[in-house]
Amino acid sequence: MKASSGHFVLKDEFEYKDMAKIFPEVLTTFLNETEQVPEDEDIMQMFIYLNMIELQNNSKPEGYNRKGRMRMVFPLDKKEFYIRGSAKSGEVVRVAEKLSKVLNKGGIKHELEWNTLSMLED
Repeated sequence: MKASSGHFVLKDEFEYKDMAKIFPEVLTTFLNETEQVPEDEDIMQMFIYLNMIELQNNSKPEGYNRKGRMRMVFPLDKKEFYIRGSAKSGEVVRVAEKLSKVLNKGGIKHELEWNTLSMLED
C-alpha cells in the first residue's frame, strides 16, 4: 500500500495533555524513521520541549512542520494529527503504522486513516 498522508484521528474523550507522557517517543520515532533527526542534540531537545509545553497546557503542539522528507502536523480544526510525505509512498504507511503502535502502547485511542488530504485537495 502507498499513501501520501496518514491521519491519526483521536477519540472524542482525548485531551492533548493525555499525549504529554508519550509525545517524546512519538516525535523521536517520527524523526528517526524519516531520517530527520537534527545533528545537534540541543535542537532535538528544543523540539521536544516546545511541543511539551503546549501539551502540558492541553493545547495542540506544533509537531514537526519543517522542510524535509516528511512532516507531522496538528491541524487547528480537527482533533487529529497527520504525517505527510511529498508523494505517495510505502514509507508514509510504514512510519504511520509505527507511530500508531507507539500511541497504542501509550494508551492513546485513535483511528488511522489514509490520504484524507488528497480528498480535500481534489
